[in-house]
Amino acid sequence: MFVWLINFPHFLEILYHLFEVSLSPLKKWFKPGSRIEPVAIFLERIGKGAVFNCKMCGQCILHSTGMTCPMNCPKYLRNGPCGGVRLNGNCEVNLEEPCVWVEAYERSLRMPTYGHQFAALQPPMNNQLQGSSSWINMFYRIDVDLPSGWTSTRDIPVIWDQEDDHAV
Repeated sequence: MFVWLINFPHFLEILYHLFEVSLSPLKKWFKPGSRIEPVAIFLERIGKGAVFNCKMCGQCILHSTGMTCPMNCPKYLRNGPCGGVRLNGNCEVNLEEPCVWVEAYERSLRMPTYGHQFAALQPPMNNQLQGSSSWINMFYRIDVDLPSGWTSTRDIPVIWDQEDDHAV
């Protein structure tokens, strides 16, 4: 319905920031297990579903992926393309569709505030959060808390080759 909005990532980036700032004072009412949680889930499902085809993963990273939902990748890849991106930028699974990650990269270039986050390694998907509110999970940092035994992406060393200016 409002999918055309994803082609305006800078506008969405501004809305995201305003939304986050305006909801922050209401944090005390947005609690996991509260009576308002089903309302938050409903509003998130309707709003983000209409614009981003949201899959309600509970760990929204739209602002880090060019306002493009990586869960729309047919392989559910959360950290980048699979390597099967066609020369025309289309998906290797859905040949007529553009690769979600090509779109995410191109849109992130038009996001002056959050666009740099595209290069960040995202944590693995915690499927226990599926169907929950990413807003509530963000407020209480549930979306970044890792289950026991998981390693944080922040703990993975990245070695930078200064000569060739790329990660090794």
